[in-house]
Amino acid sequence: MTTTDMPRPVDADGRAVSKKQRPRGAATGGLRQAVSATTLLWVLACLYGLPVLWFILSSLKPASDLFSYPLTLVPHNPTLSGFKAAWDSANFSQYFINTTIVCVITTILTVGVSCCTGYALAKYDNKWLKVFFLCILATTMLPSEVMLAPEFLVVRDLGLYNSFAGIILPAVLTATGCFMFRQFFLTVPDELVEAARIDGARELSIFLRIMVPISRPIMLTLAILSFQWRWNDYIWPLLMLNDPDKFTVQIGIQSIVGAQNINWSVLLGASVISMIPLIAVFLVFQRYVMNADINAGLKD
Repeated sequence: MTTTDMPRPVDADGRAVSKKQRPRGAATGGLRQAVSATTLLWVLACLYGLPVLWFILSSLKPASDLFSYPLTLVPHNPTLSGFKAAWDSANFSQYFINTTIVCVITTILTVGVSCCTGYALAKYDNKWLKVFFLCILATTMLPSEVMLAPEFLVVRDLGLYNSFAGIILPAVLTATGCFMFRQFFLTVPDELVEAARIDGARELSIFLRIMVPISRPIMLTLAILSFQWRWNDYIWPLLMLNDPDKFTVQIGIQSIVGAQNINWSVLLGASVISMIPLIAVFLVFQRYVMNADINAGLKD
């Protein structure tokens, strides 16, 4: 018997059962929706990426070609003179070391403090904690410029002026970090915590062995954001530091700008150099964020 002579399957009544075929329109509609979504994402990526591409390619142009008419995207005579002049005109190696110290310490403290605060706000039932959480959220309603003067007076009176500690400590507690961890820990079932307590686990053990591991995606996300915030911070280090040996990258870039004129080639080169660590941090950690179990601890 050939394959074409195979009997058709029958049901209990002896009637032939025909195979259900998937409607052709359903497959076409799903493909159309996928293509539409992908096309939209590519359009948005191009809209966001074009200014960045123009910025990077402009840093490869000599100063005489930056404002030539008509404007061109690709440099006719690419050169790295702007990068070399930017690196030689400022103490970028020291600026990078200073900024890295500030960013790494601040990021570690921010993630740790935000994780502890978010866990307490989510898993402990106390009316004063709710009031405290509202006070934390209220800080986001004020512009950062409004808080510069009182923060400066407090840091100065503590004797932390012109020091890295004066930059790090005010930036440790962030409302965004506390909110992120609180919302995540709210999704963790209370039964998980109660089961650990019944088994004899202490509060610190529950936090370190259960809550911290499942919150790794939030920790990495906040770490990337915190590192970016501190690396690009300009106003607060400018107020707190007056020693050139302690300047951060953003203050170093500002020192390149002259009082009468601006060498745009050098400024663009310095700006691109300052972007390299941020890109490296994102490329290293984004795969951990994307591959982590985002649904860990979530309710069904």
